[in-house]
Amino acid sequence: MLLSTLALLVFPAIMIYAAASDLLTMKITNILVLVLIVAFFILAVVVQMPLSEIISNLICAVVILAIAFAFFAFGWIGGGDAKLAAGIGLWLGTGLMLHFAVYAGLLGGALTLFILAIRRWPLPEALRRIAWVDQLHDAKKGVPYGIALAVAAVIVYPMSTIYLHFIPALQAS
Repeated sequence: MLLSTLALLVFPAIMIYAAASDLLTMKITNILVLVLIVAFFILAVVVQMPLSEIISNLICAVVILAIAFAFFAFGWIGGGDAKLAAGIGLWLGTGLMLHFAVYAGLLGGALTLFILAIRRWPLPEALRRIAWVDQLHDAKKGVPYGIALAVAAVIVYPMSTIYLHFIPALQAS
């Protein structure tokens, strides 16, 4: 039961860390994305995910990476956001990508509008001393879109193969 609970929480924990990292530093590190990928493959083996589904999820991640890097090339998102989106695609697979994309788009749009709105107002002096708040308020900086990606991923995660594998074990205990 404890191992099932821990396995179930790996993905949300990584998403929380990714969102916090993007908020506080405007960066999502390669190490975080690597942990996300390795955790997927470990849990895919644990839940005995069919090889065909693993390959399908991997193809989904590669397609997302290509699309997201096109967005990065146009300056619409950061490189870390692109890699995070691909890692999320690996976990969720093609069957959940539409759900994820809709949530990510809506949450990302709301986040962007909110940040653009608060950037129009002067930042109180006390908040200027907090580096991450000052950076978030800087109109020359982007929007930490990883927050929207992470929240959207956590919303959709309960429909994923890995999540659904562990729920019966937790309900039985």
